[in-house]
Amino acid sequence: MSYYISTTLKNITFKDAIEKTIAALKEEGFGVLTEIDLKATLKKKLDADFYNYTILGACNPQMAYQALQAENKIGTMLPCNVIVQEREPGVVEVSAVDPAASMMAVENDSLGGIAKEVQMKLTKVIQHI
Repeated sequence: MSYYISTTLKNITFKDAIEKTIAALKEEGFGVLTEIDLKATLKKKLDADFYNYTILGACNPQMAYQALQAENKIGTMLPCNVIVQEREPGVVEVSAVDPAASMMAVENDSLGGIAKEVQMKLTKVIQHI
């Protein structure tokens, strides 16, 4: 089982790919809590050059609330990370964590249904970008 859901966009700017991703997340009830520009962070902290790479911390409040009610330590796996990366100009990969795969590590049967529902929503996000 893969630990992520992914798609590749062609002939798009990095900025437009991020905007499309955020819009697709919103359509499925996710908000973006954090936006980490990894390229800028690595340049600032390590003076290292890196390609365009942004991590979006996406959260569906209803799903997060249900998961927290089922497992109080699940916050260690929240929010759901979605990455947008451009390794070559005009070709942008968007990938989201597969919550069903990551929840396999948690021994709590009541999380299975919630993880599957979030997985379906994130799959729709990736498919509709």
